[in-house]
Amino acid sequence: MQWYLVASLLTILTSSQGILTTLSKTNGRYRYDYATVPFLAEVFKLLVSSFLLWKEIQKSPPPKMTTDWKSVRLFPIPSIIYLIHNNVQFATLVYVDASTYQIMGNLKIVTTGILFRLFLRRKLSNLQWMAIVLLAVGTTMSQVKGCGEASCDSLFSAPIQGYMFGILSACLSAFAGIYTEFLMKKNDDTLYWQNVQLYTFGAIFNMARLLLDDFRNEFEKGPWWQRLFNGYSFTTWLVVLNLGSTGLLVSWLMKYADNIVKVYSTSMAMPLTTVLSLFLFDFRPTLQLFLGIVVCMMSLHMYFAPPSMLIDLPKMLNEDSESLLEVYVDRRTDSSR
Repeated sequence: MQWYLVASLLTILTSSQGILTTLSKTNGRYRYDYATVPFLAEVFKLLVSSFLLWKEIQKSPPPKMTTDWKSVRLFPIPSIIYLIHNNVQFATLVYVDASTYQIMGNLKIVTTGILFRLFLRRKLSNLQWMAIVLLAVGTTMSQVKGCGEASCDSLFSAPIQGYMFGILSACLSAFAGIYTEFLMKKNDDTLYWQNVQLYTFGAIFNMARLLLDDFRNEFEKGPWWQRLFNGYSFTTWLVVLNLGSTGLLVSWLMKYADNIVKVYSTSMAMPLTTVLSLFLFDFRPTLQLFLGIVVCMMSLHMYFAPPSMLIDLPKMLNEDSESLLEVYVDRRTDSSR
């Protein structure tokens, strides 16, 4: 399967994620425990990956699976990073409002590019760096409200702790993605075996979170397994399936593409979400949103288009370059004699 097909499907699922979550509300509130959704999504991913692994094992020769502890012990680390990231998110929201936090979250686009270069040793061209920065600018522009509103003034009035936690949150989010890509590509193990390891630990950590919430609330609503499906509707199950399917597509991209493709796939969900929201909700797009989408589309073209499409050299300049190259080759030939 081509990576751009998977990336397109990820964009569609990501754009529908927020819409399905909104539709799952009843009278503006969740009738179910939203913390159970990530847990069930992890279980769904684990079941699907286990089934696909079982199907692959039936083939000959069997797939490669590294089972030594030195390799397996690396797979809980992404779950631990995301657990820390979730706590940092709550700490950030203590100091900044939701709009400021959403805007600061776009820093993870740039930090992903930086960590992509530092840890994975993947070199990016100057045009690609410019495209990544443009993507961050475009997504931020689309989220900025009118400057006459009070929320615009709050963007630069938060305490310094809020900005520090926001930067830390962006770095943790980017590092979790980079580390997951490292795990997926460090050996030739089958994708499904790697997924089974990832999602096993993911389900364990999400279950631990549900149990911790019970202890914090002193089991006021009973243990989490008794209310696991309380308030679930057909739309809620679609949210679970959407979140689980998104995770499976992300793991495929981590194995066969890279983090930057994933970042663009999720960022390009913004224009699609806008179009769907126009028909489903009473949504009125702003000028900032429209300009942000245009900048993001320009960034997409800059990053993935061949350089020859971005730099249109004049015909005479091309001919001069070819003649200079011929002279250079002739001189190299003469000097080697």
